[in-house]
Amino acid sequence: MTSSLCINKGSKHKTVQVLGKAVENLSGYQPLKHMNISQYIATNVLSLKEFVKPSTKMQHGKSTLRAISSAMVLLQRYEFKTNHEDWFNTTKPRIGIDISSQVLAAVNSTQDDIKSLYKMRLELRSALNKLLKDDGILIIPTVTEFPFKRDSRKKITPDIEDHLHALLSIAGMSGCCQITVPLGKHESYPISISYIAAHGADKFLLDTVLDMYSSLQEQITIASNLVPTPDTNGDMDASELLKEKAEADCSQALLLDKKNVKAYLRRGTAREMLLCYKEALEDFKHALVLEPQNKDAVDAEKRLRKLMA
Repeated sequence: MTSSLCINKGSKHKTVQVLGKAVENLSGYQPLKHMNISQYIATNVLSLKEFVKPSTKMQHGKSTLRAISSAMVLLQRYEFKTNHEDWFNTTKPRIGIDISSQVLAAVNSTQDDIKSLYKMRLELRSALNKLLKDDGILIIPTVTEFPFKRDSRKKITPDIEDHLHALLSIAGMSGCCQITVPLGKHESYPISISYIAAHGADKFLLDTVLDMYSSLQEQITIASNLVPTPDTNGDMDASELLKEKAEADCSQALLLDKKNVKAYLRRGTAREMLLCYKEALEDFKHALVLEPQNKDAVDAEKRLRKLMA
């Protein structure tokens, strides 16, 4: 069985370690492969461009997820209105305030681009089926940011709702099957991961999660009893920020000079440390185009190809 892994930061180090160890202890499983799922979707779902809102402040990956989420909500409203509008207007059911606002938004909605919504659903499903095939699992965080702390009374704003829908919409829009598994807590925040399999592979997904669950729980227990190993600067979160800053600085340098080999090498190294292997490999390949005999780039490319194999 093959697994692709896409985990957000925050508890990333421990989560990746726990999953990797859990898979290592099982027979018949290939090592985890890291990927940028937003980039994969943006490349393979061409109709998604119609729903991407231009924004200079939003990262490309986030804009892709936001577009899928927006399309999913529009399609859900259309289907709810088509199937339940008469019942809602006739019965006038008593429902909670939060739900009623969503129901009214659906009943009062008008959609002119239904065909493009269904087209995007089919393209997304096809892209994920191509990626996962019959024996692949995509493992992602359940939400893009930390969820609310337990018993939190924080109000769910539209912006928070967008964050909640972002990753859930991958399976929700494509019709692929998804299972969410709790991992415990990170600094009082509940942490979970979601397993996604191809459309129609429900039994395979259930069997896989059941197969992995004991090993996963064992590794969670081991990890929770370990004293965290700090990075060289003594602070994991600060280290992550430094890597991201190095990546951003190099990107800025490359805007000024697209032949800056050192910038490609530095950015590639930062991306590799952030587990963005595909993007790191592209940077090292760019460096080799500019300097074919560059030993650092040659070694880095070989190393990454082994990691991604």
